This record gives sequence, structure tokens and C-alpha cells, in this order.
Amino acid sequence: MNVRFLLDENLNPNLKAAVLRWDPTIDITRVGDPGVPELSTLDPAILLYLETSQRALVTGNRKSMPLHIADHLIAGRHHWGVFLVRKGTPIGRLAEELYLIWVTSAAEEWLDQERRIPL
Repeated sequence: MNVRFLLDENLNPNLKAAVLRWDPTIDITRVGDPGVPELSTLDPAILLYLETSQRALVTGNRKSMPLHIADHLIAGRHHWGVFLVRKGTPIGRLAEELYLIWVTSAAEEWLDQERRIPL
């Protein structure tokens, strides 16, 4: 199964379109889009959504998200990957990185993994 992405609301709203320019078949959505968590959804609820939807999170929240991830895993829960975006990463570079993750890996490889990107 290919990686399915959920973009956090704290990222540039143009990132989704930039990723889809690499390949329009990439399954990518953004917090606040129809059918996904609403804007301002708290991190623990986002992690629960990731678990049930089998989506990997892409976020710039490098401060509190790692703490919530640790609590989530300690509680015996799982997630399908969390990609913490390095500060100052240009949108084009980030879009390319997500495309490369999508074409070179399977979703199962990211189960309970947390990585800073670009890699």
C-alpha cells in the first residue's frame, strides 16, 4: 500500500497542490479538508485519526507533537508515520521529498516511525 498523507494545518496551504504536481494520483489531504479532522483539532485527536485512517502525518509541529506521539505509543496505540518538517524547508523541496517517500516506500514501512524531513 502506498503512503497516504495528511498535511497539518500549520504547513503552507499550497503544499498539497505542489505535491500533486509531482503526481496527481498521490493520496494527500490537509487538516480542514472534507472528511478529515477540522482545523484546530488537537494533536491527540489527529493521532487517533491517523491510526484509523492509515495516513501519515506531515507537520511542522516539532515542539509538542513528539510528546503527543510518545503518549500515544505508550498507551499502546499506533500511527502510520509522522514526518516532522525541518524549519525553513522550501515548499518545492518538501513536495519533492513527499513524492520520493510515496514512490520509494510502502505505508507499512512507516508504522510507528517518526522522521524529520527532508531526510
